[in-house]
Amino acid sequence: MKEAVTVENLSVSFSDIRVLRQITCKVEEGEIFGLLGPSGAGKTTLAKVLTGQLVQNGGVAKLFGKDTRKLGTKEREQIGIMMDCFGLYDRLSVYDNLAFYADIYRVPKSRIWGILKSIGLEQAGKTAVQKLSKGMKSRLSLARALMRDAKILFLDEPTCGLDPVTAREIHAVLEEQRRKGTTVFLTTHNMYEAHKLCDHVALLHEGVIVEYGNPAKICGKYNRLQKLLVTLKDGKTVVLENGSSAALPMKEYLEAERVETVHSTEPTLEDVFVELTGKELGADA
Repeated sequence: MKEAVTVENLSVSFSDIRVLRQITCKVEEGEIFGLLGPSGAGKTTLAKVLTGQLVQNGGVAKLFGKDTRKLGTKEREQIGIMMDCFGLYDRLSVYDNLAFYADIYRVPKSRIWGILKSIGLEQAGKTAVQKLSKGMKSRLSLARALMRDAKILFLDEPTCGLDPVTAREIHAVLEEQRRKGTTVFLTTHNMYEAHKLCDHVALLHEGVIVEYGNPAKICGKYNRLQKLLVTLKDGKTVVLENGSSAALPMKEYLEAERVETVHSTEPTLEDVFVELTGKELGADA
């Protein structure tokens, strides 16, 4: 597959503060990629470099093979960006906000109602933005990013602070975008979201990528215990080796219909991050 994003030895500094250090990663076309790390790790900075909003001090960043320092109108029209609720106009209605951006992006306004329906905002089309909940504003920001029918979406913490139902609705929209072939570059500190959605993730800590790969494979790599935890219907928990030696006792438990749950002991992405950095994903870097 072709690479949508290519980053090689990229560094960014502000005065004497090094924000990103020798970052190297790639994102293939049509995948959801997660940049995972706590607040202050440098996630938003990397997203801004890749969208041409910031210029790096060293290294190379490319978008569909084009140096991000040289993005032209054609390349920028292929990008959809969602960062907080920036750029929403409180006094305008939901529809009028998108109509405003339709004019800027030079896309037909006929697309607006279909996009609003896809993210569950169709009934709020005539409502002023100032009357929306935080979750509805987040969905509107996502709708704005979808207006261009972009080849790549950069989404900065798209579900931060949202209730679980709204977060699942946004996840469904992102998975639909992937099915359409859109590349999604997602920054988040939500390890569950990253594991659920992403084809590949990079764990970012203090401006350095400390681990990179498929979420399930990363968790498997750090599975030190290699055990099965079997909870029986009487409340007892049995620990078995995760191997052929567990076959006979598992067969006996299952035939006797004693099994309540079975869990393996591989860590979560959060567990891996803590092991590598000594800090939790929700904490400041």
